[in-house]
Amino acid sequence: MSHSNERANSRAAAAPSPPGGLFRKYVVMFVGVVSLALAINSASDIWFSYQAQKALLFRIQRGQARSAAEKIGQFLNDITTGLAWETQLSWSDSTFTEWQFDAVRLLRQVPALFEIVQLDASGREQFRISREAPDVIKSGVDHSHDAAFIQAKAHKVYYGPVYFVEESQPYMTIAMAGLRPEYGVVIAQVNLTFIWDVVSRIKVGKSGDAYVVDDKARLIAHPDISQVLRKIDMSGFPQVRMARAAESTGLPDRPLDGVDLNGRDMLSAYAKVAPTGWLVFTDLPNDEAYAPLYNSAIRSGVLVLVALALAILAGFLLARRMVVPIRALQAGAARIGGGDLAQRISIDTGDELEALGGQFNRMAERLQESYATLEQKVEERTRQLELANKAKSRFLATATHDLRQPLHALGLFVAQLGGRSNAAQRREIVDGIERALSAMNELFNALLDISKLDAGVVNPNWSTFPAAHVLRRVETTCAGLAREKNLPLHIVPSNVWLRSDAVMLARIVTNLVQNAIRYTRHGRVLLGCRRRGDRLSIEVWDTGPGIPADQRQNIFSEFYRLAQSEADHSTGLGLGLAIVDRLCRLLDHPIELKSVPGKGSCFAVAVPIVAPADHVAAPQVAAQPRAVAANNKLIVVIDDDPLVLDGMGSLIRSWGCGVVTGTNESAVLDGLSRCGAPPDAIISDYRLRNGKTGIEAIARLREAVAAPIPAFLMSGDTDLDVVRQAEANGLALLHKPVEPTALRAMLADALRQSAAVRDAVGAA
Repeated sequence: MSHSNERANSRAAAAPSPPGGLFRKYVVMFVGVVSLALAINSASDIWFSYQAQKALLFRIQRGQARSAAEKIGQFLNDITTGLAWETQLSWSDSTFTEWQFDAVRLLRQVPALFEIVQLDASGREQFRISREAPDVIKSGVDHSHDAAFIQAKAHKVYYGPVYFVEESQPYMTIAMAGLRPEYGVVIAQVNLTFIWDVVSRIKVGKSGDAYVVDDKARLIAHPDISQVLRKIDMSGFPQVRMARAAESTGLPDRPLDGVDLNGRDMLSAYAKVAPTGWLVFTDLPNDEAYAPLYNSAIRSGVLVLVALALAILAGFLLARRMVVPIRALQAGAARIGGGDLAQRISIDTGDELEALGGQFNRMAERLQESYATLEQKVEERTRQLELANKAKSRFLATATHDLRQPLHALGLFVAQLGGRSNAAQRREIVDGIERALSAMNELFNALLDISKLDAGVVNPNWSTFPAAHVLRRVETTCAGLAREKNLPLHIVPSNVWLRSDAVMLARIVTNLVQNAIRYTRHGRVLLGCRRRGDRLSIEVWDTGPGIPADQRQNIFSEFYRLAQSEADHSTGLGLGLAIVDRLCRLLDHPIELKSVPGKGSCFAVAVPIVAPADHVAAPQVAAQPRAVAANNKLIVVIDDDPLVLDGMGSLIRSWGCGVVTGTNESAVLDGLSRCGAPPDAIISDYRLRNGKTGIEAIARLREAVAAPIPAFLMSGDTDLDVVRQAEANGLALLHKPVEPTALRAMLADALRQSAAVRDAVGAA
């Protein structure tokens, strides 16, 4: 009997737990996990909310500080810009009236200017004009030992320390030296009330403040002007101390914990005023800054308690509903993974498990579609690659053809030079050679422009300017071409201001006008502007043959010319509109084409309109090449091709300069040692022998002669990396073949730089 009881007890002990006990175990585990997750989630939410709130407030305060700093910096820059007008002329009796007129005008334009003093080159006072005192002329007071005069002569511009007049208004001294040493120095006294206006308008929260400290950590601007009059030294305030340390050590910009003048804890941000080193601070009390976080923490605690109660209830419900759909998901996913893409999972629970089953079904459908369309996609991609290869082949074939044409003509002209001919015939042959070389240069330059635009190394220089500047530049460039064809070119003036890159926009319009002139035989070409909402439509109209509808998209391709112009070589290379299309896309200026075959065409470029600027910048006019002065100028030419060395040497000698040539810097140094004088300029090819570059050769030559000799590069390599390296080393780059006029202009600039360097050394 006892043995049977023991066996019964052992079977009872080995039996599995009843379903109710196992279920309660899972529910307790589920509630525990949910409770822990809610607690962690709430704590992390509070922490991240704290960090996010602090970062958000810091960004807002930093933006306010930077805005104020920019306004203060712009205020000072406007003053120095105005003073620059006063330094254009040297001081003399003949220029006194003009200088006095400019000074009065400047006082009217810049209300912050209180007083302007003109000093001559020796520091003697020549003229003083003030808002409150009579003008003083030629007092002769010696200011040569004043810090403003000394620092302005040494550093061009001097910003003096802040001082207070009658313990009320803050002032500072700004001094600017003339363009030349003999022009003297202009000293201005500036009323800094504007700075108080800036900070008093900044609202930092409900009870925060904005204020400014100078480079000595003195309070110079505060919404409460009485605090400024106390001349408070804020160098001991935590936020000021940390900000000055960050500026001196280059630490990253971050929120600052500080205190205000009343000792309250504050969250601070700052920005630096560029010209003076002043710091603009924005402070917000911690109580106000973190009040939303305190409320959020309370709400989170209540929500956690409610969520725990709901989790207990939901645990019982979810545990009962999860097993069956999960098993269905497992079985369906296994069949789909085994390759049965027609399998669909059917779950009707109305929750995330049903959504997950739907995602599995959509995944299976997409896989079926992908397999069905894979071959079609491969064929489409293959066709696209074939079209790209054909376009590339057409581009190379057309470029090769257009390069061979002038090269063939050049060979024919050179062959004629070997025969017998009189002077007039030789002149015609030379003219033909020049035309062939010009055509090759034009094609090479256009191809280089397209490669730069396609590589994305050309960046717009955005500015605000009047449309009239672009129109005048186009008229100057294209008037001669129109006169050659006896074709009227009408340009309608416009007073609208634009926002664009002035050089690129002028290039676009010039290409369109030149294209219109080339294709128009009779009638006229019109360039005009028309407002289209917030954009100005710059339109080029012609009375040419027009463009058929089926060719209007192709004309923006490289080397594409209309069928009726194929036999007319005067219609250009077929690259002008390709460059226009790329420039318009780079500037986001839409281009529109309207054309009627047999009557003419209209190209229109839409450019954003802006309000007129306060100061009109003078239009930039391309400098004309100046003759190279032959006064014992010595030029170094480095190239690994002997033919290029002979040609360059002969050409530069014909301009009256001495020349030392060589294939590397060692050969050039041997030639310079025989001349006994340093060179005035260096011209080097980029790629030299033995893997050397012209950049390295120029650096070693400068080091050998211990002088910053002006230099520039020439190269037949159109690799854009060469352009970047030249720009990084501050060297201009001419691409071969180079026209003699372009070479002469670049050499003239280099010689003028050389003369300026020697004058500076001599003056020192």
